[in-house]
Amino acid sequence: MDLGLANKKVLITGASGGIGEATAKIFAKEGAEVILHYNNNKTKIEELAKKIGKNLLIVQADLTKEIQVLDMFEEIEREKGRIDILICNAGIWPEEYVEIEKMSFERWKHTLAVDLDSVFLTTRAFIKQLRKFDGDHASIIIVGSTSAVFGEAGHADYSVAKSAVSYGLTRSLKNEIINVVRLGRVNAVCPGWTVSPMTEKYLEDEEGIKHVLKTVPLKKIAEAEDVANIIVILASDVVSGHINGEIIKIAGGMEGRALHLPEEIDFSKVYKRDKK
Repeated sequence: MDLGLANKKVLITGASGGIGEATAKIFAKEGAEVILHYNNNKTKIEELAKKIGKNLLIVQADLTKEIQVLDMFEEIEREKGRIDILICNAGIWPEEYVEIEKMSFERWKHTLAVDLDSVFLTTRAFIKQLRKFDGDHASIIIVGSTSAVFGEAGHADYSVAKSAVSYGLTRSLKNEIINVVRLGRVNAVCPGWTVSPMTEKYLEDEEGIKHVLKTVPLKKIAEAEDVANIIVILASDVVSGHINGEIIKIAGGMEGRALHLPEEIDFSKVYKRDKK
């Protein structure tokens, strides 16, 4: 099926990460003009650009800095004109387990700045840019987390930020974007554990992975492509033109209760090791 993404201009924030990279590759295969954002990982983004090849632009910005976000959108407008699709993928997951009682205010503020403020600044700049151009269609897909759905002890800062963008921001923006673009849409995806550079070092922890998968009926971890495929489908006005304000979990059916005993999970099958 033709998803109607050929020549669409797509900005992917945090494109150097696992989900961002997979998303960029699929959009490129669909014929979209991909705009790859990064903050620090210039080498990785340049490697990705070589794999994708043509019709792309690389932009750099610290998305927690208002002026850098505005400058980035000005650069994109000069080089590419109107952005059709925004994928808000950039973010962090602080590794250290710290309960609220012991969490520093500095960590709290930093996580919310990277995972929440950056999405506010980016989506605001996107919608402001849309006002300058004609067009009935535009789409925003926000990458949240199952932590937004179920909470996450020791990572409340991350959970709160992802809840805010997945629920409050997504469902508010879907009612506002139509005041700028008649058929504009805003949706969110909430991945569970996904094979990526951020999770790679945890994937050989058999006890830890089995603990995670006790709540997942499919008894496996998502590949980055599993998430990227849904992002691309949501971006398509052809197949998802009437999907708006939805929050889609991509987590193998994860629930907030245990479904398996650890010994019932075959650790050799929880992710594709030949892809490492």
